[in-house]
Amino acid sequence: MPIIVRLDVMIALRKVRSKELAEAVGITEQNISLLKSGKVKGVRFETLARICEYLDCQPGDILEYVPDSSDNNSDQEQDA
Repeated sequence: MPIIVRLDVMIALRKVRSKELAEAVGITEQNISLLKSGKVKGVRFETLARICEYLDCQPGDILEYVPDSSDNNSDQEQDA
């Protein structure tokens, strides 16, 4: 998947425990764990906003778009 979740990095930078973040955001530790591992299909904007507010960061600090290498090859073939 081309979206990489960097929540674990932000948590470490802010020296916050997952349990503390979960309580502040209002979701379970299990959901924080799933988010950190990138094993979710989506996240509600409200949840993302709460995470950003608590960690004092921007959504781009947590989520990153990295194109698949196979996508790049198909784009190059179409351009040729």
